[in-house]
Amino acid sequence: MLFPPRFAPLVFAVLMSIYMVTLMTFVITWVNTGLGNGFAGRWWRALYIAWPIAFMLILLGAPRLQRLAALLIRHPRQRG
Repeated sequence: MLFPPRFAPLVFAVLMSIYMVTLMTFVITWVNTGLGNGFAGRWWRALYIAWPIAFMLILLGAPRLQRLAALLIRHPRQRG
């Protein structure tokens, strides 16, 4: 284990934001500008602008969204 359990929300936010921002900025930059000359620079600029925003949104929003998702899940009735 690299991190103590108390860092789980932070580690999750870092990993999720890197994953989402990398893929989303790549696809959106590709669709909007193509893969031609300068693509890597345009993609990198989009990534470094979007990542801190995504990180903060995930860090702040994930716990609330996890609770909301739990409320929206229908659990089978227990029989006994």
